[in-house]
Amino acid sequence: MSGPITIRNLTAQPLTVKLIERYEAPNAANFPPHGGFSISNLTSKATTLLSNVTSTGSPSQPSPGQLSDKAESFAKQDVDLRMEPFTTYKTDVQTTERGPNEILRLTFEGEGGQRWRVDTPSPSPASQKLVPLTPEPQHDYTAIYLADAHFLALFESTNLQCWMKEFKDETPLSALSMPGTHNSPTCHVALPSVRCQAVPPKDQLENGVRFLDIRVQPVKPEDPNDDSLNLVHGVFPISLTGPRKFRGMLEDVESFLQANPSEAIIMSIKREGTGDATDQQLAMIMKDHYANSDRWWTQPRIPTLGEARGKIVLMRRFALDDRLKGENDGHGWGLNAENWRDNTPDDTYGDVRVQDFYQVTDTENIDKKIQLCCDHFERAAAVVCPIPGVTTDSTDPVPAGPLYLNFLSASNFFNVQTWPDRIAAKLNPAVTAFLCEKHEVGDKGIDGPGQEFQGDGGVGIVVCDWVGNNGDWDLVRCIVGMNSRILLKERGSWR
Repeated sequence: MSGPITIRNLTAQPLTVKLIERYEAPNAANFPPHGGFSISNLTSKATTLLSNVTSTGSPSQPSPGQLSDKAESFAKQDVDLRMEPFTTYKTDVQTTERGPNEILRLTFEGEGGQRWRVDTPSPSPASQKLVPLTPEPQHDYTAIYLADAHFLALFESTNLQCWMKEFKDETPLSALSMPGTHNSPTCHVALPSVRCQAVPPKDQLENGVRFLDIRVQPVKPEDPNDDSLNLVHGVFPISLTGPRKFRGMLEDVESFLQANPSEAIIMSIKREGTGDATDQQLAMIMKDHYANSDRWWTQPRIPTLGEARGKIVLMRRFALDDRLKGENDGHGWGLNAENWRDNTPDDTYGDVRVQDFYQVTDTENIDKKIQLCCDHFERAAAVVCPIPGVTTDSTDPVPAGPLYLNFLSASNFFNVQTWPDRIAAKLNPAVTAFLCEKHEVGDKGIDGPGQEFQGDGGVGIVVCDWVGNNGDWDLVRCIVGMNSRILLKERGSWR
C-alpha cells in the first residue's frame, strides 16, 4: 500500500533531496511489492547489498529487482528538501503512484554539491549503500528502508573493521555506541540452547563488534602453574566436538588488535561451568597468566580511547582475590561488573548500568524483552559523556561512566521457541527498526521541533545474539551509526 515516505538523516552532515524519479520494477513478478525491511518478514531477513558499486563508482550488473544503469524513469521531479543532521522529515512524496511494483529513486546532495542516489524499496530487506554520483566523494552513506512505515533511515557508512579510528583519543569508551556479543565464542556445534552466535569472535571483530562476553571454567584451579581455561556457557561446554580453550580465542583477539591498532576491545570475563573453582582462583589465573602485559588495560577506571587503543580492556564479572584488592593504590583491578542484580531490567553496579532481563519463558514475553531493550537505549541516549578538551576542561575532566550494557539476549532452556536463535530472529530486526525510526537522538521529529534534547543520542554497549547470520550485519551498522552526534561534537560542527 502506498503512503508518503518519511526520511531520517542520522548522519553528521546536512543532506538535501534534489531529484525524485519513478521506475517500473524490473522482473516485477519476482519483485516483492513492499520490499525493504519489514517487521512482517523478520525471520526471513537476509543481507545482500542492493547497490554493488565498483571502484569507479559505477553500478555493476544489476541483481534481480535492481534497476539497470540504462533504465528510464516514467516520472521525474526536481525538489529541494534540505535535512539537517538528526532531522526527521515527513514528506508528501508518495512511495508509489501507478501500482505496487514501482521503484522510487531519490537523489541526495551534500555540501559542496556531491550527490548520491538510493532506490526504494529494495528487493531484499537489507541495508543498501547509496550509489555515489560524484567521483571520490567525501562521505559514503548507507540506507535502511522500513517498508511497513514507508520510512528511510540514512547512516554514514564506515569501515566496520576499524571504525574507532574516526574518534579522538580523548573520547571515553563510555561515550561510544559499541556493538557486542553475548557468549561470544558459542558458534560451534552444540546444544541449541547453548549456541548464541553464528560466527566466531574473529569474524565478529572484523565486522565491528568491540565487546566480547566470555565465560570460562578453570581446569585445574588448585595448581597455580596451570593456565587452562575452558570456554563454557553455564554448565555446558560450547562445543560437542571437544573443549575449546580461552587461550586459542585470545590469540585471535590479539592478532586482530595487532592488525588494527586503532581499535579497543572490552572483554567481560565470568566464571561458569562445573567443578569447585572459585572466583578468586580465576582472578589469579587471569593475573598470572593472561592480563599481565601492556596488551591489557586492567586499571579500575573507564579509559579513554587513546589509552585503550590496541588493548583488551578487562571487565571482570568475578570477585577479586585479596592479593589483587590492593592493586592500583588500593582501588582494585579491572573494571568492576562483579555482581549486578540477576535478571534485571535496570541495575547500576560498579562501572556498569545494565539491562539483562533474560528469562523469556514463552514467545509472548519477547515483546516485553524488546521494550526493556528500547527503554535502556533511551537511558543511554540521555547521557552527555564528558570529552576532555571538547565538552569539559581538559585539565580537570569529569570522570567518565558508567558503561551502559544492554543485553539483547534471552532464552528458556525448556522451550524450543525461546532458544537464542529463535529469539534473535525476532528481536534483532525489531531493535534495528527501533534504532532507525524511533531512537532518541534529538532530531526535530516528524511533526516539527520538540523539546530540546541534551544527550549524546548513543545506545551504549549492545550485547547481541546471532549477529552476522547469513552475512547480516545491519544491527551492528545501526549501533555504530549511533555515534554520529559524538562525531559531530568532535569535528567542531556542533550547533
